[in-house]
Amino acid sequence: YFIRLCLEKLLLQCVLQSRTLSGADAINALRPFYFAVHPDFFGQHPKEREVNENSLKRLNGYLENLQKPGFRCFKPTQLTFYVREREPNASNVQESFSASGFRAVSFTLHTRDLLSTVLDILNSCSLSTEHVQSLNVNSQPHKEAKSTLYRPIKWDKTYYSFTGFKDPEEELEQAQRVETTLISWLDDNEASAVKKLKKSLPLRKELERLKFELLHQLQLSDIRWQRSWGIAHRCSQLHSLGRLVQQRPEVLKNVKGHTVVFTDRSGMSAAGHIMLGTMDVHHHWTKIFERLPNYYELQKRLLFLEDRISQLLGGIQVIYIEELQALLTLEEYYETLDAFYNRLRDSRLPFHPRSLRGLQMILESDRYTPSLHEFGHFTIPTVCDPATLQWFIFAKAQEARENLKRKEEMMIAEKELISTSTEKFSLDRLYKEPSVSSAQMIDCCKRLLEESLPYLHGMHLCISHFYSVLQDGDLCIPWNWK
Repeated sequence: YFIRLCLEKLLLQCVLQSRTLSGADAINALRPFYFAVHPDFFGQHPKEREVNENSLKRLNGYLENLQKPGFRCFKPTQLTFYVREREPNASNVQESFSASGFRAVSFTLHTRDLLSTVLDILNSCSLSTEHVQSLNVNSQPHKEAKSTLYRPIKWDKTYYSFTGFKDPEEELEQAQRVETTLISWLDDNEASAVKKLKKSLPLRKELERLKFELLHQLQLSDIRWQRSWGIAHRCSQLHSLGRLVQQRPEVLKNVKGHTVVFTDRSGMSAAGHIMLGTMDVHHHWTKIFERLPNYYELQKRLLFLEDRISQLLGGIQVIYIEELQALLTLEEYYETLDAFYNRLRDSRLPFHPRSLRGLQMILESDRYTPSLHEFGHFTIPTVCDPATLQWFIFAKAQEARENLKRKEEMMIAEKELISTSTEKFSLDRLYKEPSVSSAQMIDCCKRLLEESLPYLHGMHLCISHFYSVLQDGDLCIPWNWK
């Protein structure tokens, strides 16, 4: 009986092996998925973009592990993606719609081969799987293939008792029942994080040196990065800027006092920062630096336009918040302000002069109804009906002032808690992702201070929405950790 069971298992393994995918085939099969969730298509939606970017990193790590020979230690991995589709689809996975209308899809990966993983992902996001049959896979109908792949051998429990092998079904059920806790996760990942952090230390010192030299040489206010690139990538970008300084020092004479941001495209941002596209060559960067006088002139016109809008709306201040708004160029933001100003000027709303001084508002081109943010600023659509705008601002003015006051208190509390937590745990750095609010950060730090966590000594800790060890050794933990 035992020999017969072993032969059946061997036969099934042969069948499964004939239906495996190569790494390249898996990437080709997932192209529709990558297109639907790729962060670069979410430029107007920073929160959704960041979630997709982080989830893709974890998914790519999962796929890489699947291709490692002899790798058997798999933990169920939960992922969340915002999908570009606008209409909800029936699905067995957890779904919700964000404020911007994108579909949020959450699912857990626990498969142990590329083919079943690819099919799992495509089905979870309601994407077609027909093209998978054209790859180097047995061309059976998808439903039959899926049932074969997901139908485990129903071994009798005595088989595992006799052989000493672990029951995979029992292991999976146990892993799904046990919720990841901060302590258990740190136990499992501290060694890996310390190893990566030590490896990155020379590069971190090099990055600090390069940044200090360029800040001093160009008399810049700051150098920043829009995306969470690794240390090596950042060093490479600073080396490129350093070479340009040596080759064309005359074109950089107008950058004094400004902030340089490495991002996806070149130009000047709505916040007045110099953007250097990481995919652009020195020729493109040189053109941006040469055009700075023109940008400064446009910036003056933009500030004048903001002032005119403020006068029409009772003194409310028009602001641009990088962390909450899409990264716009100066030209794009000027066009947005100009269109909004023309609508206001024609409507002649009866706001009393200076009646709304002290209040703030931001403009959004992809919204249709006004809203009030927890930090006290109004979020106003550029196409908002003037009468609706007037009623909303009047109705929410007092609440907005209270929120602004609460924001100041919250920022002070957050700064103090970060400082206290950094000191208590001897952290080298404690920071948060932009998508984590101040309220969430405060709650997270308060609960951390109640714990004893010697694992964190000398580490870089990032407060996020998921658990992860970044490539340079930074520890990411969710703000609502258990």
